Amino acid sequence: MSLMSAQTQWPRPAVVLEVLHPITWFAPMWAFACGVISSGAAVDPVRLIAGIVLTGPLVCAASQAVNDWYDRDVDAINEPDRPIPSGRLPGRWGLYVAIAWTGLSLIVAMLLGVWGFVATLIGLALAWAYSAPPFRLKKDGWWGNAAVGACYEGLPWFTGAAVMLNALPGTEIIVLAVLYSVGAHGIMTLNDFKSIDGDRQSGVRSIPARYGAGPAAWLACVVMAGAQVAVIACLIVWQMPVTATVVAALLLGQVLLMRRLVAAPREKASWYNATGTTLYVLGMMACAVGLNGVFA
Repeated sequence: MSLMSAQTQWPRPAVVLEVLHPITWFAPMWAFACGVISSGAAVDPVRLIAGIVLTGPLVCAASQAVNDWYDRDVDAINEPDRPIPSGRLPGRWGLYVAIAWTGLSLIVAMLLGVWGFVATLIGLALAWAYSAPPFRLKKDGWWGNAAVGACYEGLPWFTGAAVMLNALPGTEIIVLAVLYSVGAHGIMTLNDFKSIDGDRQSGVRSIPARYGAGPAAWLACVVMAGAQVAVIACLIVWQMPVTATVVAALLLGQVLLMRRLVAAPREKASWYNATGTTLYVLGMMACAVGLNGVFA
């Protein structure tokens, strides 16, 4: 197939959906819900649905398409069956999808108020900077993980609160959003275990590729746990003892699971993401409910 015919051939919707990675949408949608609940504001159903669509099927999906396009050479090593390296999404269609979804995200964000638009703009800028040259933040695990953690946890949380309040959220909401973004740095480190070999071959300095599986697992655990310890301290200062106790109990459960993770990090990274990370995001929701005043 010539390059010209590849450009003009419309890709199958199922292949486009695969590039948008629906399985990844849950995390920012959950964080957005945390923002909505933590705001304590009356829920506007239209803005709620628009915000959920924005954070998951639009912004997150756009970031996935951008990453797949600029990672096509690495994916040819790690996961050659993906749509772009396999040729199932031909020509430059991967780039076109990334640009289109970025544009759609900005259009929807403009309908959700100034602060929602600003958060979306920052998230999309980080998504492109993470994958695309000249920045390509993902080539350094420290910067790349920080960008993704902000996009998956902090910015959606901020957006959910800002959209419901139609104003800048309060200090407590911003602090918790930032701390859970920091903790998500560790979660992103665990996600990089699956591509250690390809990262090393392609010069991507992810934390597991840079330091090795064992040290990277310990580092991820310290970052995740440390952020939650800071959350608990804030909750105590804010006189929210019940919420602090719930988050502490969830953190204890994570620490018990972390013992298995550090014993066999490459084998257990995906397992921990399905178990320990679940407890992590439940702690986020507990904080949101606490800020809402359901319990202190």
